[in-house]
Amino acid sequence: MIELADPRNSRLSFNNLTEAHVLDALRRQYHVELPQIRRAISYMREQFRTRHPLVHHQMLTDGKHLFVEAAGLKDVINASRHGQLAMRDVIGLHLQRVEWDRDGFIARLYPFTRSRRTPAEAASQPRVVTMDPRVEFGRPVLKLSAAPTAVIADRYKAGESIADLAEDYGEEPLNIEEAVRCELQPAKAA
Repeated sequence: MIELADPRNSRLSFNNLTEAHVLDALRRQYHVELPQIRRAISYMREQFRTRHPLVHHQMLTDGKHLFVEAAGLKDVINASRHGQLAMRDVIGLHLQRVEWDRDGFIARLYPFTRSRRTPAEAASQPRVVTMDPRVEFGRPVLKLSAAPTAVIADRYKAGESIADLAEDYGEEPLNIEEAVRCELQPAKAA
């Protein structure tokens, strides 16, 4: 389903990571079956002429509609136009957390750091933790200071306060909380 950047060594690229982010939306929010996802991805690879259609910049526009149609999801989402729009909105929410450079390549991903049982919860998530392949090798960092979230979480677990960490990194306390949440609640935040 996701074409690995380096299949011989089972290594993921930043595109692969972002594809997993979008696939997560389809599986968690709509419980879309894998055969439907595979069918849609295959169709979209041909349409967009890319190995990574889920993270192609066109996915933000006509891609969401193509995915819904190619996956045969009308029955999954009650065959209603409203349902199709809702699914496109959920895919759109995930894609809005991706930034592309001017050449159409993924530049940055803003991972979810909180529970997102509903589209409203997903839409209201802050964008303070980022993953950028050019910063810390794509590991999660705070957007403003580029401080690695893993380091912040380790210091927090060792007993340092949110206020002290905020002062050390020149960040707002809420941003430090998001960094800690990103690292300490991955099952809920992913």
